[in-house]
Amino acid sequence: MTMDEILSTFREDLFAGKRALVSGGTSGIGLCIAKAFARLGADVVATGASRERLDAARSDADTKGIRFEQLDVRDRKAVDALVGGFDRLDFLINGAGVAKPEREYEEDGFLDVMDVNLNGVMRLAMAARPLLAQSQGAIVNIASMLSFLSDDGVPAYCASKSGVVGLTRALAHRFGPEGVRVNAIAPGYHKTDMTKALWSDPVPAEKIAAKSAFKRWGAVEDLIGATVFLCSPAACFVTAVTLPVDGGYVVSGF
Repeated sequence: MTMDEILSTFREDLFAGKRALVSGGTSGIGLCIAKAFARLGADVVATGASRERLDAARSDADTKGIRFEQLDVRDRKAVDALVGGFDRLDFLINGAGVAKPEREYEEDGFLDVMDVNLNGVMRLAMAARPLLAQSQGAIVNIASMLSFLSDDGVPAYCASKSGVVGLTRALAHRFGPEGVRVNAIAPGYHKTDMTKALWSDPVPAEKIAAKSAFKRWGAVEDLIGATVFLCSPAACFVTAVTLPVDGGYVVSGF
């Protein structure tokens, strides 16, 4: 389905007057979610570490209503400075993530992936906590199907995304008394730059599609509905949940 078709199921002004911070919001899944929240009326700040991707995102005609900022989620001072500049915050989408196939068996590569994918989530959540408590807001972390499965080429990615599930549960219970909900979505195989080597090669692409209940790869737009729902009043008693959005891949059994 297109973004227009998905967003038509929600009120056009659902997030009017609210602010969302989307890390990893300059490309792929994060950028798609940032666009969706802006379309629903939110004031969106999207961050990325790459100057090249920031420039590309700013030149995208569909990014109206989104402010792009450079941010390295490994830098605690930078995280605190960015969030400290907000007068309000309603939603935090933790989408910053990296993978370094095979290099994650080297200590530097392993630690760097963990620092971005897991520690970065914690840094942003803790920095955003006071503002989210004021707004009774919500956090949605981006986990992965590899939170539940294994891929021996990316041990740090697997470990970090498994950690995101555990961190989501812990933060949900710590932040819950303040009215802040913390959930996660777990994407499967979606067509992004990170997975291009697989979906552009017919052999692995077809093998992966066959394990989906829909016999296709996911699109980044497929992740919009779950994320919007988890931030909406419809999910007011939903917290500590990791929602797979993988077309049934993880439970395919073959």
